[in-house]
This record gives sequence, structure tokens and C-alpha cells, in this order.
Amino acid sequence: MADGISSFWGPVTSTSECCEKNYAYSSYIAEFYNTISNILTILLAFIGLVNAIRQRFEKRFTVLHVSNMILAIGSMLYHATLQRLQQQGDETPMVWEMLLYMYILYSPDWHYRSTMPTFLFLYGAIFAVVHSVIRFGIGFKVHYVILCLLCIPRMYKYYIHTNDASAKKLAKLYVATLSLGSLCWFSDRVFCKQISSWPINPQGHALWHLLMGFNSYFANTFLMFCRAQQRGWEPKVVYLMGILPYVKIEKPKTQ
Repeated sequence: MADGISSFWGPVTSTSECCEKNYAYSSYIAEFYNTISNILTILLAFIGLVNAIRQRFEKRFTVLHVSNMILAIGSMLYHATLQRLQQQGDETPMVWEMLLYMYILYSPDWHYRSTMPTFLFLYGAIFAVVHSVIRFGIGFKVHYVILCLLCIPRMYKYYIHTNDASAKKLAKLYVATLSLGSLCWFSDRVFCKQISSWPINPQGHALWHLLMGFNSYFANTFLMFCRAQQRGWEPKVVYLMGILPYVKIEKPKTQ
């Protein structure tokens, strides 16, 4: 805790902290940079949400963008307070979001349509209840990584079956931001003692948030393109203000 600044939220009750000095700028925000770095994710998810609604994509993508926003808000509350309850409000939506990605990735080829959403819903509900009682610690991280790894084969399949160069670029940006973000997260966790002695803290966890904001947006946009291709909506990747990619579709008049 910074000298002369008291904590509004009381003692830290979360099971983990990042390599950032607590309450350095405000008694209301424990980890300042780790809190505000989630704003980018909210903005990008909102842009994706508007595009999904405006072009009448399937509701799964509306839910996906909303889940990105909820996750970012939960992360802000967690890093601002470093309380156990807010930590759960950050970690549980992380699992729910990965379950949603699994549904979007695998459901197009799933023959028993009601079984997958039912199983994923029950899995998410049971996890939330158990997680509210048990502090998983490293177990949560292992569980989350496993869920992420289960999505990779399907993402790769979509990539190799996509011929559009712009869509492939989205997938490459997804991999690049994931790799760089993971490096920032790892460095912040493992080399915190060394980093703390530096004149300037690079705020590795905050950089992870920023990169994962772009990562989620690129992933969502790539999946929207692939789904539009499956539905015969003639998708193409265009750029907002010449910078931010999004998917533009042309549905047949019968749809």
C-alpha cells in the first residue's frame, strides 16, 4: 500500500495479487492500472455488439460480446477492491465465457442440438456454486487453461478452411495478441520481485488486459466471419475508420 493512503475496501481477501503497488493513486482503487486497463475491452466489445445487432447476426454473438463486457467489468471490480467476492465475480465469468466460445465453435457440427447447451449450462452453474465455496487457487488457472486448449483445435480447423486473406489475418492477430499477452502475464507473475526494483513498472498485467481486449475482439470477429460463411451471407472484412476490422455481410433476401 502506498504511504499515506488508506484502503477504502479493507484488508486484501483475494487469493492473488499482481505486481502493482496497492492504493498508489486512490483509496478506492487497489490496483489502478490493472483496473483502468479493462476499459478498452468494454469499448471493443461494445463496437462488436453494435455490429452484431445492426447486421442481425445470430444471438449467440450478441451474448458473446455482452459476456466480454461483463468479464471486463468483473475484472475492474476485482482489481479495484482485491476482495474475495469480487475475485469470484472475475473468475466465474471467465469460465462462462470459455464455455460460450466452446458452444459457438462446436455447435455447428453437433448433431444433438439440445445436449451441448444443456451440458454447458449445467457445467457453468455447478462451477459457479462450487467456486463460491472452494478457493481453487492454482487449480482455477489449470482449469481455465484446459478450457482454452479445448478451443484451439476447432479454431485451427476454421483457419485452414478459410480462404479469405483478411479473415486469416484476424486469426493471426488473435494468435499474436494471445502470445504477447501471455508473455506479459507470465512476466508479471514470475518476475515481480525483480520488476519491483525497476524505476518504472511496465505493468505487465495491465498490458495483458489491453492485449486480451484486442484478442477477444479479433477472435469474435473471426468467428462471426466463419459463421457468416457457413450461413451463406457473403461476409467480408472491412475497417472502421480504416483501422478496426469488422465483418460486413449480405444476407439473401429470403433471410
